Amino acid sequence: MKVLGVETSCDETAAAVVSNGTEILSNVVSSQVAVHRPYGGVVPELASRNHLRLIDSVIGQALSDAGTSIDQIDAVAATYGPGLASSLLIGLNAAKGIAFAAGKPFVAINHIEAHLYSPLFVNAALDALPMVSLIVSGGHTILAYATAVGTHEILGQTVDDAAGEAFDKVAKLLGLGYPGGPEIQRRAENGNPTAIDFPRSMLNDGTCNFSFSGLKTSVLYFLRKNPQHSVEDVCASFQEAVVDVLVGKTVHAAENLRVTTVSASGGVSINRRFREKLGVECAQRGLQLLLAPAALCTDNAAMIAGLAYYQLSRGEPSAFSLEIAPSVGLGARGFSCQRG
Repeated sequence: MKVLGVETSCDETAAAVVSNGTEILSNVVSSQVAVHRPYGGVVPELASRNHLRLIDSVIGQALSDAGTSIDQIDAVAATYGPGLASSLLIGLNAAKGIAFAAGKPFVAINHIEAHLYSPLFVNAALDALPMVSLIVSGGHTILAYATAVGTHEILGQTVDDAAGEAFDKVAKLLGLGYPGGPEIQRRAENGNPTAIDFPRSMLNDGTCNFSFSGLKTSVLYFLRKNPQHSVEDVCASFQEAVVDVLVGKTVHAAENLRVTTVSASGGVSINRRFREKLGVECAQRGLQLLLAPAALCTDNAAMIAGLAYYQLSRGEPSAFSLEIAPSVGLGARGFSCQRG
């Protein structure tokens, strides 16, 4: 089964063709980072305009790269939420139009859920379930417990800023570029991660929730009191504080739930220090770690098409009347970090 996936939840215009849920035949992503960089963040109106301009060519390129045509596609999928409303409308309506015109099933996909399961698809490791999964990006920091594709519950999430949002805000405080994550990682490589003792908020509070607002404020106060600071040391120390919390919470949940598999996805999971530390901690505990390559951690359509295959396999196509849901959550229940 070949699924054409479309993703326009924020500022990437993406399309991909995936066969049987795991074989990526094409994966095209057109980034708008250069468009939004002068503003220090995504401007919704500019994002939607660029989606409109690019959507046809990106979908055409995905089909061409896959060596297939719409007639050979078995279904069309698109992100319906969460995300920017004006951006979601472009991809969802494009996918609906293609599916309707071609007489193919249409599948609406939750963007966060696609991130959650993407490491399984990429590694063809469905037998690794159950698992504890960290979804960490600019807009989301969520710990989930998954027992099957489509069966999961939220263990915890951020109570304020997401990790990626904290990276962007601290980068702005330091006068670095946008997006902040790559800039801070680059400068941190020449800094001392123990130079500044920034707080590890909620690390040992017994829950699976996160908080990064206090850390961001701590950086702000440090910069005010230390105008002659080393940018490299601030970046390294801030990055280490974020990584300690993300990794600590994740492995703690895995141990409490007695799972043998941990996964991480989302744009922040690309961070080299995060991957290094999570890998060491999982190895020490005998946990299997599933990660996706960098290109499949940021917003992409391959994860949308991959999840759509499993949704269709369960006999769950979507209605063409389905609308966007900009604020939809992961659609899971519970906030317990321990199971009886």
